[in-house]
Order: sequence, then structure tokens, then C-alpha cells
Amino acid sequence: MPERIAALIREVARAELLPRFRALAAHEIIEKEPGDLVTVADRAAEDRLTPGLRALVPGCLVIGEEAAHAAPDLLHRVGEDGPVFVVDPLDGTANFAAGRPFFATMVARLDKGRPVAGWIYDPLGDRMLVAEAGAGAWLNGRRLQLAAGPGLGQARGSAQVRLLDAPYKSVLDHRRDRFVDKGSTLCAGHDYLRLVSGEMDFLLYWRTLPWDHAPGAVIVEEAGGTVGRPDGRGFRCDPMSRGVLSATDAELWRAARDTLLPHLGN
Repeated sequence: MPERIAALIREVARAELLPRFRALAAHEIIEKEPGDLVTVADRAAEDRLTPGLRALVPGCLVIGEEAAHAAPDLLHRVGEDGPVFVVDPLDGTANFAAGRPFFATMVARLDKGRPVAGWIYDPLGDRMLVAEAGAGAWLNGRRLQLAAGPGLGQARGSAQVRLLDAPYKSVLDHRRDRFVDKGSTLCAGHDYLRLVSGEMDFLLYWRTLPWDHAPGAVIVEEAGGTVGRPDGRGFRCDPMSRGVLSATDAELWRAARDTLLPHLGN
């Protein structure tokens, strides 16, 4: 089944995203709300992924980013029993609309809110990340195993915390010199690719929409890394929770959390 879902994702991305990259007309880029874009490519890809997943997994619930924007109550169903898929048809929409090459398609399967399988596809690079709980993480058929990270002072990281409460954000921003700040591609899919490919050692996000982080969470964990909410809980999709920290190993995870978010440290 993971291979069939990967094939669906690749097929949809090649059909709906690649032909539109750097070929969008102005009227095909829409601002859903200030700073939040959607394009005809997002919608076309989700419109194919949703029935495709339902055909592969009869009876599943599919929660796509655009469907959830139209019907926000869908987000509260991420913890339901039965097969639930969360879908980001085009992660990095702003990059895509601007012609920047950092975008991806992401899908995760949930079990009562816990990610149990994930897929991240980079259409331009034809890179497919696949992971299933207990079966490892794979990049284009090559099994991934993360090496232990360096100490925090040498660790290459990214901290995307624009929506963190102001006092805590100020503390974090003043501590960015305590690690090698590599910034973000503004595409979670590409950032997770950088982590599992050895280009990064940790990633911290504060805004955690399920389709942005559920795929990466299971992929990083199956590659041997450590993922969790900053308060120490394991990562589950929960519309009320904030923050997810992923690192190559538990020691670096704790060092990054305790240094950057000391109000949450133990």
C-alpha cells in the first residue's frame, strides 16, 4: 500500500503541479487571507489526490488543506478512529507562485491522531520520502538512518516561530547565535528533506497544521530521529496544540528545547 500511495502522489504532482510551475497566470493565484495563497495547482492536485486515496483505502477519511479551509470543522476529525489521511497537495505555495523551486506534496496516514505513515514528494527533484511505523524511512528506495547530531553550538537548525507568544519569541530570537541558523526554505516538506538528508540537525516550528508536520514526524522517527511537542509529549495531530521539534537524536532535541524554549524545559 505505501508504494501505491507513493505512485498516486507522484502521478498527481507530475500531472497537476509541474506543468503549472512558472506558468501560472495572475488570476490563477488567489489570496485566501492576508499572506495565505492558493493556486489552481493546489486545488487541482487535491481534487485528484482525495478520490485517489479513497479508491486505494475504501472508507478512509481524507482531510485536505483546501477542504479544511472551506470547512474548518474537518480539523477536529484528525483524531477519529479508522484510516484518516491528511493531505497538503502543494506545500510551499508561496514559493511555487513566485517560481522558487521549494515545493512538495505531502500525505500522512493517522491512527487516532498519531502519524503512522508519511509521504513527502519533491516533484522537481523526483525525490520520494516514504515511512511506515515499524518499517523504517526510505528515500527513493534507500533506507535512511540519521547519525547523532553535534552539540547545539555546532548544530545546523531552523526555528520558525513567528506565531510564538512575544515574550518567548524574544528570548528565542536572542538565542539564535547558540546554533548555526540555516533558516527555512518556507516549505516544510523541503525542510524535512534537508533534515533526513543530513543537511540539517534540528527543526523547530510553532504553527503545526497537521498536513505540514504529520508526514515529517513519522519519517524522522522512522529514520532514528526524535520528534515531539516542546512540552515533552509525543507528536499527535491536535488542533489545540502548538509546536513540534524534530532532531537527529534525543540529546540534541533536549538541548534545543531547553535552550530555545526554556519556559517549557524540565
